[in-house]
Amino acid sequence: MSELLCKLKILVFLLPLFFLSSVSLGEDNTVYSGPGDNKDGYDTNKYITNSLSLEERKGKKSDLIQYVTLKQLGLPAVEIPDNNPISREKIELGKKLFFDRRLSLNNTVSCGMCHVPEQGFTNNEIKTAVGIEGRSNLRNTPTLLNIAFSKFLFHDAREFSLENQVWQPVLAHSEMAMPSFGFTIKKLQLIPGYKKLFNKAFPNEGINMETFGKAIASYERSLVSGNSKFDKWYYGGDKNIVNEKVKKGFDVFMGKGNCSSCHAVGEKSALFFDNKLHNTGIGYAESMGLLKNKKTRVQLAPGEYVEVDNNIIKSVNQQKRKNDLGLYTITENPSHRWLFKTAGLRNISLTAPYMHNGIFATLDEVIDFYNEGGFQNELLSPMIRKLNLSSLEKENLKLFLESLVGENINILISDAISVPVGDLTKDDPNWANDSDMGYNK
Repeated sequence: MSELLCKLKILVFLLPLFFLSSVSLGEDNTVYSGPGDNKDGYDTNKYITNSLSLEERKGKKSDLIQYVTLKQLGLPAVEIPDNNPISREKIELGKKLFFDRRLSLNNTVSCGMCHVPEQGFTNNEIKTAVGIEGRSNLRNTPTLLNIAFSKFLFHDAREFSLENQVWQPVLAHSEMAMPSFGFTIKKLQLIPGYKKLFNKAFPNEGINMETFGKAIASYERSLVSGNSKFDKWYYGGDKNIVNEKVKKGFDVFMGKGNCSSCHAVGEKSALFFDNKLHNTGIGYAESMGLLKNKKTRVQLAPGEYVEVDNNIIKSVNQQKRKNDLGLYTITENPSHRWLFKTAGLRNISLTAPYMHNGIFATLDEVIDFYNEGGFQNELLSPMIRKLNLSSLEKENLKLFLESLVGENINILISDAISVPVGDLTKDDPNWANDSDMGYNK
């Protein structure tokens, strides 16, 4: 009897501990990030999608302005343009526009369908971006996380401000395919509700080219994510937040791996990119037909993939280029061949595939590529060389890279997926551009 009583006392003592260990302390522990569905069993009646964007959109709104105005550990202060001061109204308007499919010619594609929130604001499932009607593009969708710190925009650095860059995908034939600035603005003016939102965000300015760009730029500028485990250790002094393997991986990153020569780490903050362009050899190898991967895995339907010859994909490429010469396509300076913007490494474990053309599906492949010294060519960046890393060093380097996920990433995702994607019913006066758009008046 006494033994039973003793066991009961132990149980009574342990039960509160059990419940305490399972209680959330206010953090959003929901796993939103990841490459969409686990597609196994999709063809059965019991299958339920795990892709939040494919079921009823759900999430939780957040006050994103805090990530712009409050400095996060590991990151510098966000610079706000004098001609576009940040406001909650601009962020909310820009967010609505970002996920509104009516900004494409046939009302099928939004910015958020390439920059998928759950997939690191890029697209994990395809190597290169796809626009309306399945029109293919040359390049991988870059992440928008921490885009506020980028001096150059797009892989080829052809744009210099977030306010201006928003028009490029909207007007690109292979992306959203709107025919002109004027047509886009006219369409927005005809959509109920936008006039009020624009007047609230931009008093006395209304809907025009500038306010459109400023609104979307304000939302993109709010996608700031720091306070990673690495930051808390390296800048915050928390010695136990990362293990010894991560610390050794950082040593490789800064030393033998020579990664920091392009992916800069400062005394007070680390962007993990240098705001410069480099020739890693990938563009050269692609141009010369040297890439080993001759096929691309293409998703036909949930869970259904086929390997398609790259030459077939190139044959339907809307940009009609046989190869991608990087910055040269902008400047036509021969020394600029195969130069591409340095990608940031924060949240890198969430933003596969990698490189400007999405050639690498995993971090292991990226590490192996740099370990072998890239692809040799006359314009190869002098920082690219054989590293001779051991298996253990490569493993530790990968673990370090995985420690760069921002603390607020789930909050940013949850906020994004709480946004409606536009009224796409037949009651919408702009469904499939059926309205006369003012042409018959």
